Amino acid sequence: MTEAVTADTIVMAGQVLAMTGRADESQGPTAVVINGDTITAVIPADEVGPWFGDHTTVLDWRDKVLMPGFVDPHAHTEVASKADRQMVDVRAPGCPDIPAVLARLRSELGSARDGWLVGQANLFYDQKLAERRFPTRAELDSVSTDLAVAIRAGGHLSILNTRALERAGIDADYQAVDYSVTGKPSVHRDASGAPTGVVTEMDALLGFPGLTHEETARALETGIADLFTANGVTTIGEISDSVDGLRMFDAGIAAGRISTRMLVYLWAPGTVGLDEAVSHADWLSPRSTPDRFAIRGVKVFADGGYSAKRAALTRPYADDCHSHGELALSPEEIADIALRTRRAGLQLAIHANGDRAQLSVCEALADIADRLPPGPTIRIEHAGNFVPDYEKLSAAWTTAGIMPVPQPVFLYNFGEFIPGYVGEYAQDRQFPFRRMLDDGWNVSGSSDVWVGSEIGQTNPFLSIASAVGRWTFHHEVMSPDQSVSIYEALRMHTVGGATVLGVQDSRGTVEPGKLADLIALDRNPLETQPEALRDISVSDVLLGGTQVHPRS
Repeated sequence: MTEAVTADTIVMAGQVLAMTGRADESQGPTAVVINGDTITAVIPADEVGPWFGDHTTVLDWRDKVLMPGFVDPHAHTEVASKADRQMVDVRAPGCPDIPAVLARLRSELGSARDGWLVGQANLFYDQKLAERRFPTRAELDSVSTDLAVAIRAGGHLSILNTRALERAGIDADYQAVDYSVTGKPSVHRDASGAPTGVVTEMDALLGFPGLTHEETARALETGIADLFTANGVTTIGEISDSVDGLRMFDAGIAAGRISTRMLVYLWAPGTVGLDEAVSHADWLSPRSTPDRFAIRGVKVFADGGYSAKRAALTRPYADDCHSHGELALSPEEIADIALRTRRAGLQLAIHANGDRAQLSVCEALADIADRLPPGPTIRIEHAGNFVPDYEKLSAAWTTAGIMPVPQPVFLYNFGEFIPGYVGEYAQDRQFPFRRMLDDGWNVSGSSDVWVGSEIGQTNPFLSIASAVGRWTFHHEVMSPDQSVSIYEALRMHTVGGATVLGVQDSRGTVEPGKLADLIALDRNPLETQPEALRDISVSDVLLGGTQVHPRS
């Protein structure tokens, strides 16, 4: 170092968790030297003197623990941000039972929009309410017969009152279309053939009201800050919802109103068709710099969700020997999508919940392996969550050359409920993270926040606690032999997430040459009891060396 080289910013930290995986990574009092948006040096605090200059900013965080910003490679930020603005929160345990749900909806009748009153509920809502069932159509009618009342339970299943069924055109003669953007739609009926009010994979078809342009812009700016930045997430792999939403994110980032790095996966056909996705440069010209906002890939659905019994399984569902779920894409369609996205230089992310869907995807990809040009590794979203036959699935992942992208927080969301849907054999065949890490798989953590996510789902420490403690929604412990260490869980949510997005060279660790995306914690996670991990607070966030949280 010459005398002329000084630092733009120096962070004096009590401890640093560099997440490099090396035995020599810094733990004690440390100085992180930043120039521009990049880390220049990570050195013992007592060696920082030569880096001070007349214009050096010093952040005194000697009472805090510094680590790299979290990377969330799979989130539906637009959907989640708008959901908090346009729906009534009836999630359990805040609303523990059906009377509480109905009372909450009645208290919000004045917030109805365009004749609709829509509630946001959790996945597996029928298992989280005290009655262990969904509210009935008649019970929702007791809230209002004039308003269309609906509860969206996680994005794959909704419960409608009579007026909502009428507004959606669903009667005894209604025939569901073959496919919606999340899977094969279905209308549940009683013994007489009348709709019960429960519908699955139909949220995009029901005509729920939306927000105005101005309301949406405010929701997105607030959502990023409150759901992600405040929880230490500095890079988001965003699954798109709308083109307008993408333009608002870009505009907000370019103007400095949104402080994040966003890599977008265009949802096809939910947001745009595949033709538009692979030619996105023709219709979307971002104003933000590529390190802050860029189109990274395409997201498609190969099956549906477990709560709607549309995840495609090799074994039948526990209560229906004829139902194995539904495949939403044929092998030919998967091959075509993979070839077209790879030729466009885009990363393909395929939603495949069930093992049958994953095997179908992997077989289709293996058949075209010699035709795929070089490019980003294809992702299978949710691979690694429910793994009924580890040897068979991991062999298929290897042959297909894919990257599994599980969600540790789902262990808390619904791990205990899966056996009741698919069979008791699932009890010890979920989230095998210990085995996956030992076998060399890149294991990441992501929120997959959407409609009906758990409160706090975007806080990586809830996901980290799930991977370490293996706690379920009702505080049971699931397959403790598959627990990972706190350090491994932290790496899953930093290096692991960055690897999924293909940006591990620029973020995920605290090292020279990496982006200065850093977070300060009120305590050291490695010295925290597992049950207290979710209570850790992120006090400060730097994005490219600029402090973006607290928002003052």
